[in-house]
Amino acid sequence: MAKTKSATTKSAKTRSARAKSAKAKSAARSVALKKSAPRKKVAASTSRTKAKSGKPRASAARSAPAKQVRPKQRFVVSHHREEDFRADGLRAYAQYRDLGIAEGTHGLARAHVIRLIGPCDPKEVSKLHFHGVEFQMVYVLKGWVKTYLEGEGEIMMREGSSWTQPPRIRHLIRDYSDDCELLEVILPADFETVEL
Repeated sequence: MAKTKSATTKSAKTRSARAKSAKAKSAARSVALKKSAPRKKVAASTSRTKAKSGKPRASAARSAPAKQVRPKQRFVVSHHREEDFRADGLRAYAQYRDLGIAEGTHGLARAHVIRLIGPCDPKEVSKLHFHGVEFQMVYVLKGWVKTYLEGEGEIMMREGSSWTQPPRIRHLIRDYSDDCELLEVILPADFETVEL
């Protein structure tokens, strides 16, 4: 009977040791899995970014160019003064009043009031052209202007009308009233105009 008791005790001790060993192994596996899980995720994401050639592509974060940091924009105010209208802009038949936006945005945008000088001379103003801009918006402050935009045709814009001109759209002015004034907003501030 002593043998049985001893065998039972030995058997219980062995089972206890095995259980402890199994728990230790399980815990070790669990820790190993937790440590390797991120690696598996990286490997999985890499396999998803492989090109058809089977070579891994560079991650989007690494291949994207560094974002250009623009200087902080500053407050700018422009009050109406007749002496601010100048004939030093793009067209000889117009006077421009710069609103200071180009300076305040460090070249991000330009805004000016354009006063078209009447009477309209179609030989001078009706020249097909386009601007190398990202954005252009015009709002009629006074009078009216008749424009032509490629793909849209001839359009009469009156006081209160506004429109956007997609980048590089070919356009021209057909006619305008003697008192025509326009607000124009353009991105970027400096751009190329090409006459066709």
